[in-house]
Amino acid sequence: MEINPIKTEKDYDLALERINILFDAKPNTKEGDELDILVTLVEKYEQIHYPIPEPDPIEAIKFMMEQNGLTAADLGVILNSRSRVTEIFKRKRALTIKQIRVLTETLHIPASTLIREYALEQ
Repeated sequence: MEINPIKTEKDYDLALERINILFDAKPNTKEGDELDILVTLVEKYEQIHYPIPEPDPIEAIKFMMEQNGLTAADLGVILNSRSRVTEIFKRKRALTIKQIRVLTETLHIPASTLIREYALEQ
């Protein structure tokens, strides 16, 4: 097992190929250990070279609603105001701290995502 740092796109591609080969390796074996190390190296390379931007708070809410089979009316019940949901989705009103707390608790959206600034319509 010879593992080297992933410095180039070619190194990255080779690591992915090797991960594919080792994908079903059993834990605590030579191959399983190699797989763990390669996955760690690939994750680090991807964080640097292919960062995933933080989601827009409103889009995060819509995504989690879709994942949970919720409608805007359901969210209105959760936030105690259907009209407020419309204003939030139309970006006419920002989320309040109380709403962020409720959404974090009920939809399991990290507060760090919901407190991000986003453009409001004037």
